Amino acid sequence: MTATEATRDAALRRLGAFQPRMGRDYAELRNFDLGAGAHDHVSTLSPYLRRRLLTERETIAAALEAHGPEAAGAFIAEVAWRSYFKGWLEQRPQVWDAYRDGLARDLAKLERDAALRARVAQACEGRTGIAGFDEWAAELNETGYLHNHARMWFASIWIFTLKLPWRLGADFFLRQLLDGDPASNTCSWRWVAGLHTRGKHYEAQAANIARFTRGRVQLPEDCLAQATAPLDAPLPERQALRPVSAPRDGVPTLLLLTEEECQLSDFAPERLDLRGVLGLKASALRSPLPVAQAVCRFEAAALEDSAGRLGAEPAWDAAGDPVGLVRHAQAVGAAQIATGYIPTGPLHDWITAASPALEAAGIALTEWRRDWDALVWPHATAGFFKLRKQLPHILSQAGLT
Repeated sequence: MTATEATRDAALRRLGAFQPRMGRDYAELRNFDLGAGAHDHVSTLSPYLRRRLLTERETIAAALEAHGPEAAGAFIAEVAWRSYFKGWLEQRPQVWDAYRDGLARDLAKLERDAALRARVAQACEGRTGIAGFDEWAAELNETGYLHNHARMWFASIWIFTLKLPWRLGADFFLRQLLDGDPASNTCSWRWVAGLHTRGKHYEAQAANIARFTRGRVQLPEDCLAQATAPLDAPLPERQALRPVSAPRDGVPTLLLLTEEECQLSDFAPERLDLRGVLGLKASALRSPLPVAQAVCRFEAAALEDSAGRLGAEPAWDAAGDPVGLVRHAQAVGAAQIATGYIPTGPLHDWITAASPALEAAGIALTEWRRDWDALVWPHATAGFFKLRKQLPHILSQAGLT
């Protein structure tokens, strides 16, 4: 994928092209990683879903239309994983805080420890000598994408075989993945490590890798860590979902475009008293380290596409000093900022840092939250399979079945 493909039209074309394969084909073949350029059995829609150039609801609707709920069940469940992780982290924002603060400590140690720094560089650059792992690192660096099964193998080898700090691996993914999402990425790495579900972790095994790469990656069994044990940490307490204040009609408004929601047109913003539009390019917030240029270009193109579909000519900001948001609102005479829901993660941290200045200036921050999220997130209270049992009910409530 390239930045020029980060459009709603490209997302819909890809959705239509993959729709015939969302049924039995997907259920039977989705776990096979056939290598870079050969990911034919998975949708590769995730960069679009991450920015909501496509929504979960319309993606599931396409699967149901073509295959029905039974045959499309595996595909629908995979789409639901993204919503599950999002809702799970929304109810445990302290997990993100712990990741962010722990990453800062890991990076400080990296600065002090030359040997660790060299080992991390070898892993990120694909110079470990471990077959498969090095190829996955190269694919990620070159394309911004990895098959989901390869992500699990990679994370497991990083944590248990190379014995590297898991947060540094999660940060590497978040900096490189076109679909990098704070919730899915953080929770997936925690799941592999054994931190997400107590007593359960993911152990990469040579036989499994050989099977699901169809023999492309062959590893001696003793090349990988044996008899691994999950990392240990207290399970976080669940919190209530934070309340949302929707935009009010008749109030001078600054419309804020972010990559968290690239279809603000779904919320009829033309009903508002719009005084200006601001596009916030925030990819650099993903990490204290440099974020891949391909990620930044994809985000910028998605935002420009979103603005074009709104018929807007926005001002642009690179998410520097959060107080700059106040200045943008004041410059157009706005009393409220309206945006799509900003979930737990680096952009929410940035917005939170701007809150005192917004309050002092009398400017309200308002958000639209999608009905799909309101339906799914309350079920993300424990493991995924608890939510999966509720999917028939959720699909019915969403008007999909």
